[in-house]
Amino acid sequence: MGIVKISNELHEEIRTTSSVMSRSINSQAEFWIKIGRLCEMHPDKTFNDLIQQELVLQRQKEASLNE
Repeated sequence: MGIVKISNELHEEIRTTSSVMSRSINSQAEFWIKIGRLCEMHPDKTFNDLIQQELVLQRQKEASLNE
């Protein structure tokens, strides 16, 4: 685990959004970082495409653990 310094304004946006999304502040920041990384890696895909892709990958991981 590391520490990432962000602006006070961004921290406030994360705090507000985390309340709405029922996530911790850290979980909300991690979600945004992951989605941003996926967007950079797959600029041709929409947000919904990326979420569906991640759901498929998660289901595959879970299935392989249950084998």
